[in-house]
Amino acid sequence: MSADLIDGKAIAAALRESIAGAVSSLSASHGVKPALAVVLVGEDPASQVYVRNKGIATEKAGMTSIEHRLPADAAQDDVVALVRSLNADNDVDGILVQLPLPDHINSALVINEIDPSKDVDGLTEVNAGRLMLGKDGLVPCTPQGSVILAKTVRESLSGLHAVVVGRSILVGKPLAMLLLAENCTVTMAHSRTKDLAATCREADIVCAAVGRPRLIKGDWIKEGATVIDVGINRVEEGGKSRLVGDVDFDAAKARAGAITPVPGGVGPMTIACLLKNTVIAAARRRGLPVPEITVK
Repeated sequence: MSADLIDGKAIAAALRESIAGAVSSLSASHGVKPALAVVLVGEDPASQVYVRNKGIATEKAGMTSIEHRLPADAAQDDVVALVRSLNADNDVDGILVQLPLPDHINSALVINEIDPSKDVDGLTEVNAGRLMLGKDGLVPCTPQGSVILAKTVRESLSGLHAVVVGRSILVGKPLAMLLLAENCTVTMAHSRTKDLAATCREADIVCAAVGRPRLIKGDWIKEGATVIDVGINRVEEGGKSRLVGDVDFDAAKARAGAITPVPGGVGPMTIACLLKNTVIAAARRRGLPVPEITVK
């Protein structure tokens, strides 16, 4: 068999279209134009690309994009002061601090300065706690996008066995919580798992989020399983640089029922879910009903 390709670009485009409709509805009914503020410290090339792409996507969805750029040697107190000023600005609905921050800045401290109601990356301790407790909050974008992609294969994930490989606070842990909320039976696997291959072979859904190129081999995938590859790794092959995931794509697609490519799978969903969270934040902060946002 050959797996169906889960087209993250197309699904993200459909989601952004729904988001644009929600923004239009908020504007027409309540005069609200959601605003997303992004804080970039330093000149990391990849971060600059991400911030530029986020700004373009925000504007295309009909929202306001705000960028604050600080030099790489900016003091931690200056970054915290900027975040606090954005917290106090009623015209700002979402705040995203682009990671990684320079080494001299305590990232966790800065993130937890963000008002949880504006934490569109879903990384504050408050929103992490709400996710754990099953309460409404702003959910991390990459895990959220991963679940949306899985549900395009099977609308109901209830009762399925999902294996999440990777236990980071950015992806693995929140993804496990979201899958539990979908009534999956969830196994969290990691570098200390005794027989990772055998664990993966039991899964109806394999979510790879460990940051090791092609760690998950093709024969680790159960026939017909859904594979969500969150990894993005740059490797040198044949004198050329290319991006690959945490899954051996060519081998896995021969066994899986559906699989995400790298690039073009989970990546596009991250920005789309960031925009979705900004709309949710804009509505909730004003006590308004959240417009329906769906993947058609």
